[in-house]
Amino acid sequence: MTIRIFDPTVEAKARHIAYAPRPKSLAGLRIGLVDNSKFNSDQLLLRIAGLLERDYGAKAHVVRRKRSAGVPASQEIVDEFKAGCDVVVAGIGD
Repeated sequence: MTIRIFDPTVEAKARHIAYAPRPKSLAGLRIGLVDNSKFNSDQLLLRIAGLLERDYGAKAHVVRRKRSAGVPASQEIVDEFKAGCDVVVAGIGD
């Protein structure tokens, strides 16, 4: 009898991630909120939007729901946020 052992691990590849610069203030900025479609993620995001508007002066918010938690936001959502939002927050639920 032969036992075969498979090692599913791979070495992590180093990669550079270029983060977008953070604004110095949220005052007057439009906030995009990505709902990942999990339970209560919409409620969490609405509370975050309220705090950002009340406490940090954000001007408005737009919430868009992804088709599923396991997929990226659709290109339509990305394009809408690029055109109409200054900052985007992705939220999760459960």
